[in-house]
Amino acid sequence: MTSTPTARDLTLAQILERQQQAFLADPQPEAGIRRDRIQRLKHLVLDNAAEFTEAIREDYGCRPETLSTITDIASSIPDLDHQRGHLARWMRPKRVSRALDAVGFTQQVRHDPKGVVGIIGPWNFPLYLTIVPAGSALAAGNRVMIRPSSVTAHTTEVLCRRAPEYFAVDELAVAGPEHGRGSDFSRLPFDHLFFTGSPGVGRSVARDAAANLTPVTLELGGKNPVVVDTSADLDRAARGIAASRMINGGQVCMCPDYVFVPRAEVDRFCDTVLDEWRRTLPAIVGNPEYTAIVNTSNYERVVGLIDDAVAKGAVRRDAAPAGERLPDAGVRKIAPTLLTGVTPEMEIDSDEVFGPVFTVFGYRSLDEAVRYINERPSPLVLYWYGDKNERFETVADRTRSGNIYGNDFGIGMASPAIPFGGVGNSGMGGYHGHYGFRTFTHERAVAMHSYDVNVSQFLAPPFTAGKKRLASGYLGMMRARTRLGR
Repeated sequence: MTSTPTARDLTLAQILERQQQAFLADPQPEAGIRRDRIQRLKHLVLDNAAEFTEAIREDYGCRPETLSTITDIASSIPDLDHQRGHLARWMRPKRVSRALDAVGFTQQVRHDPKGVVGIIGPWNFPLYLTIVPAGSALAAGNRVMIRPSSVTAHTTEVLCRRAPEYFAVDELAVAGPEHGRGSDFSRLPFDHLFFTGSPGVGRSVARDAAANLTPVTLELGGKNPVVVDTSADLDRAARGIAASRMINGGQVCMCPDYVFVPRAEVDRFCDTVLDEWRRTLPAIVGNPEYTAIVNTSNYERVVGLIDDAVAKGAVRRDAAPAGERLPDAGVRKIAPTLLTGVTPEMEIDSDEVFGPVFTVFGYRSLDEAVRYINERPSPLVLYWYGDKNERFETVADRTRSGNIYGNDFGIGMASPAIPFGGVGNSGMGGYHGHYGFRTFTHERAVAMHSYDVNVSQFLAPPFTAGKKRLASGYLGMMRARTRLGR
């Protein structure tokens, strides 16, 4: 008896062909099928939670199980539940005008699946940032091919091994190291390609997709600014920002990279941040709750950014526990670090840190902060600490970012009601909830009428006197509307 092949038995081209043929055989899967696929995706995550968290810990060398449980396992589920609960309504064609329907001119918008969707996942949250877009793609009725990050090899191995227990290869398939490099995946002629990662790699992915005219969604990163307003509770803001920089060891695309504080409060702000780090992190090197930098190359890059800044005149203050020598290359851990006096010639002024480090600037007026933000590529998130006042509106109106979050870290991620996505250097497109469903859907217009007249007859020659009078009358009507300000 011949066993059903898994992704590991096939080449990338063979997997894609199988999924394309399966999609053509069922291009409009009913709501029950889609809900079942999402339910199986949930089981893939939840049934193997312990194995996934252990794999992520192995990939990092040191990453707390609790963090992985919250961020990669449990947090993957709400958006899947939201998709599953609403997709039947989202699938229905949208009627444009009941009045026109009544007179025989119907218009509607269908929400058709695109086909085969490719998803390239990152290493910082290797499960969450892969599973959630996959759920949206399945809700939209697509087939899905996933390419996890090669950096988190143990997590990828678990996905490759467990996914076939829940999905046939023509429904959802996971590409492993045996399928080549990431560029081999991104060059496939998908119907949509979704990538989460750095802006540099995102450019390469976009170029690969462009060769096939494949539409892309790019969820990238960037240097996220924080503006602390004069209306903010400074101590509370400092403690919150200190904590947010330490999530996953600072290896989060939404982490704050630099903070603007009223100039007179800079020292107090820095002292409060350092005190908070020392209070919550009395040990680092042997602390299993302190996430390590994911690999040696990233560790050396972050240390290099700090050293370069200090060598060029920046002031470094860190929260290294007494008796511990940090940074420690053996365990790939870096003490939480503040930098002041950063200037444009320093590498850290332009490079996304992705580690437990951020920069603090003082400002006299918000114009200084706005000018600095606007002189740099658009970030994924702009953080505001303070009241939702006129100054907030000024900063929101005069800057550009993927998202704006106030008084807390990443709070927009908690709700499927609003989109998540970047702009410019921080990405294109968005997802979560209905926005994710729409990302992987082709909104297909349908227009029909039952009249005896034919529009094409008016637009094709010969252009008779009657047609000329009709054209002149139409132009006159448009001019009249314009004069009336309509």
